[in-house]
Amino acid sequence: MNQDELKAQTGKESVKYIKSGMIVGLGTGSTVRYMVDELGKQIKEGNLTDIVGVTTSSRTAKQARDLGITIKDIDDVDHIDLCIDGADEVSDDFQGIKGGGGALLWEKIVANASDKKIWIVDQSKLVHKLGKFPLPVEVIPFGAQLVFNRMEKKGYKPSWRMDGDQKFLTDEKNYIIDLHLGEIDHPMQLADELIHMVGVVESGLFLNRVNDVIVGTEDGPKVLHAR
Repeated sequence: MNQDELKAQTGKESVKYIKSGMIVGLGTGSTVRYMVDELGKQIKEGNLTDIVGVTTSSRTAKQARDLGITIKDIDDVDHIDLCIDGADEVSDDFQGIKGGGGALLWEKIVANASDKKIWIVDQSKLVHKLGKFPLPVEVIPFGAQLVFNRMEKKGYKPSWRMDGDQKFLTDEKNYIIDLHLGEIDHPMQLADELIHMVGVVESGLFLNRVNDVIVGTEDGPKVLHAR
């Protein structure tokens, strides 16, 4: 099976955890697109009813609405039953890096509001230690170069996330700096350091934030229980 087939398998499997009447956090990314497609199909066929989605990006919101899924703003719901999202890396101890699609801030807000969190990944995303995938850090535009320079001095090997010849803009119109760290020995310490840098909005370190991870493998989807 190629990577797209593994992603499709995993996305479809995750919809089995959605029950009628749920408010569901809909993540962002290539694997999640398959999940949203399957959710729309199940709603259209009448297998799931009264589903409300809360999305982590404008891209997912458009996809969901086009499929007939009811979407509400996060401030218009009192809770989220289940959030299903992708991840760019998942370590042996179930810590994650997210934000490859640029939606890390909304993803973290929706995850924090959710009773249960499931990550859906293909087997290539499983790693022993985080860090090979560049760590996204969302920063406000004002003074962003100063933040970049500070990260450079610390040896974090920053690069600007680009969209053509312009800096990439998140849904909140912020920039993203990707840190090319290679390996993160102390993710908790790094997350604390980054969030206290003036100008940083949020980092793509998602620590102690998942319950189950559904992994697409050649032998079918496997569920790993984090907590």
